[in-house]
Amino acid sequence: MKKTPWTYIPSLYLAEGLPYIIINTVSTVLYADLGFSNDKIAFWTGWLYLPWILKMFWSPLVDAKSTKRRWLLGAQMVLAGLFLLLAGLTALEAFRFAQGNSSLTFFTLSLFGFLAGAFVSATLDIATDGYYLLALTPQEQSKFVGIRTIFYRLAMILGSGALISATAALGNKTPETSWNLVSWPYNWAVMFGFLGVLFMGFVFYHAWMLPKPEQDKPVHKNGAMAWADSFKTYFTQKNIVYILLFILLYRLGDALLEKMVPLFLLKPAADGALGMSVQNYGLIKGTLGLGAVVAGNLAGGWLLGKFGFKKCIWPFAVILILPNFFYAYMAWAKPGLTAVATLITLEHLGNGLAMMAFSVFIMYVSQGVYKTSHYAISTGIMALGMMVPSMLSGWLQMRLGYETFFLVASFISLVTVAVVPLTFKIKSIEETEAAFRAHKHSLEDAQ
Repeated sequence: MKKTPWTYIPSLYLAEGLPYIIINTVSTVLYADLGFSNDKIAFWTGWLYLPWILKMFWSPLVDAKSTKRRWLLGAQMVLAGLFLLLAGLTALEAFRFAQGNSSLTFFTLSLFGFLAGAFVSATLDIATDGYYLLALTPQEQSKFVGIRTIFYRLAMILGSGALISATAALGNKTPETSWNLVSWPYNWAVMFGFLGVLFMGFVFYHAWMLPKPEQDKPVHKNGAMAWADSFKTYFTQKNIVYILLFILLYRLGDALLEKMVPLFLLKPAADGALGMSVQNYGLIKGTLGLGAVVAGNLAGGWLLGKFGFKKCIWPFAVILILPNFFYAYMAWAKPGLTAVATLITLEHLGNGLAMMAFSVFIMYVSQGVYKTSHYAISTGIMALGMMVPSMLSGWLQMRLGYETFFLVASFISLVTVAVVPLTFKIKSIEETEAAFRAHKHSLEDAQ
């Protein structure tokens, strides 16, 4: 009896999204909580995008060696071990804090731990996305494209919201605002320990639940030939220049906010930031933000299915850049918690809409024999577009201040709107969307 994708697609994409947000965003919150400077945090954690850029170079090996099912189970198991190692390292640093002997050793070692996790997480992305394309029929892919995006975004919001809030509630710098069950910063070690156990659970569940599709097998070429063919077919497809420019620049404004938003919300008001508690930050992200991103993804899926990609991309792109202006306002006005929570909620609602369109775009331009590799190449290029601006964002903010930084970021984000017309010249979007509709597999069927 065939297993319904409902039993494994949601959990697969929760497991794919959590490591990404832990490595790229929760690491930023951790280092901010421990008192490291903005430029140091943004620059060095910006390097953690590197594996998602480089994954395009080893994705053909995932195509050529073993099955996607084995790759993703192995990656989840390694991540479980790495999170447990980070738990031990953080506990050791907490002990040093208590002794007054904290040093840069923790920053360096933990950064290497996050970097190792990033390489494994990037491999998990390749295997999971490839498995999705192989295990589901075209009709099911169309139906579940919205579901997988929702659960991937849920993982990111839960990781950057509820998980952080719970970690702060266990114990923080001001015990009167927490349950005080664990002394600060041991609470961070507990969080990493929980993640290690959670990922072991993912491994056992998916080993039992994931079907073994007949087409999930190595491509019948050696690794070098598969690598060369996948790159050749991707970079020689029609309209490749337009595809590359859109992938690189669509999220430019989002990339400038990626590292700075948590720091702006959490750093002291004396530094020009908002001085929000870690617990409030997590609560807003994990409650209002969670509901908003789900609503945005559902609405985005329905609108894309109803009107098509090219009719939706203009309003979605405008919505994507609005948060830059929100934060420029907040840096200037320093509004109260209610106003901040409202704007963050609107940010997540719009981001849910806009990222749904981006996910569909990448799916449409990642076709052919090497779907897995092409998808990895597309997302690797996207990561490059995120990495460079995020690395520079801390340096810019330290020199411009929060107000001027967010104002500059707002104007830079207008590039997103400028690249939208390029999508109207990409024929593969129309062809793939028409194929789905011709077989009654439109995105609207998912809703």
